[in-house]
Amino acid sequence: MVRAAVLSAQGKPLEITEVVLPEPGPGQVRVRVAAAGVCHSDLSLANGTLRQPVPAVLGHEGAGVVVSVGTGVTRVEPGDHVLLNWAPPCRECWFCEAGEPYLCAHASDAAEVPYGTLSDGTPLYPGLGTGAFAEETIVPERGAVKIPVDVPLEQAAVLGCAVLTGAGAVFNTAQVSTGQAVVVVGVGGIGLSVLQAARIAGASPIIAVDVHESKSDLALSQGATHFLVSGDKTAKAVRSLTDGRGADVAFECVGMPATIRTAWSSSRRGGKVVVVGVGSAKAMVEFSALELYWMGRTLTGCLFGSTDPDTDVPRLLGLVGSGQLDVAGLVTTVTDLDGIEGAFEDMRQGRGGRTLVRF
Repeated sequence: MVRAAVLSAQGKPLEITEVVLPEPGPGQVRVRVAAAGVCHSDLSLANGTLRQPVPAVLGHEGAGVVVSVGTGVTRVEPGDHVLLNWAPPCRECWFCEAGEPYLCAHASDAAEVPYGTLSDGTPLYPGLGTGAFAEETIVPERGAVKIPVDVPLEQAAVLGCAVLTGAGAVFNTAQVSTGQAVVVVGVGGIGLSVLQAARIAGASPIIAVDVHESKSDLALSQGATHFLVSGDKTAKAVRSLTDGRGADVAFECVGMPATIRTAWSSSRRGGKVVVVGVGSAKAMVEFSALELYWMGRTLTGCLFGSTDPDTDVPRLLGLVGSGQLDVAGLVTTVTDLDGIEGAFEDMRQGRGGRTLVRF
């Protein structure tokens, strides 16, 4: 039996209870979770924005130590420190073979299969195939990325989604270069990661935009050169900071029609607009046919930072080791498993950066 935060039905609060996990089966890995970041995608799973079979243990941004492995596992062994990967590529589908493992056709397969039970025997699902809001979890072999033992597990946890997604959006999706003007709409965990990566890439200016003025100091400490409170004149303010043109690259890290339009309007003609935020299937964004033609902008979605964890995790750890990437600076609150609902409320209210659950 292990303690876990269980979502019994979408729209209901998480319940801290004990669940039963079996020994890992063929190709599976059991991990003792050291820490897990609380991501907005967890909130989207809890409120029904994203589909998730229930009951389920949420949490997908985690790190820990391998306890045991099933037959056929060769990538890790007991005692290894690992980063949990919520989108493990199969390496065999069309997308994987085309060099796009972040679009793997089977990346979400584990989320659809029960991996344990409640105490009464009810089948239990792992949120996003990971189930990191628990003392222990079971993931597919490729869902556990081995990391050096000298990397603090609390820092590694945040790499699992916020940093891979945010930094990947900068380095992989947009390929930001030195001297480009960047605007980041939404300063949560992912937005802060975008700011840091933009700074590392040599972007200038780097303009952070958020509805909460209280995030100004945090954004500036993570790489922003300017901070704007979002409003009707945001795009005009961005243009005034970029010689009247607008940003070369605009990152939208919220997932709402209004913020996507803000990012779009803040970018220059011929610029790039990268939508990183997870929105609702019912939330429609409108563009006129003329503006799509006349502005010449590129609008692209960004799933998991267009990353391949097997290669991007070592790269990011190198940046952490060199002091260029401050993962600890992304965490504004640390709590325990019983503080999950408080972390969710902080996200609903737009407070702080990343909350880390420490086990």
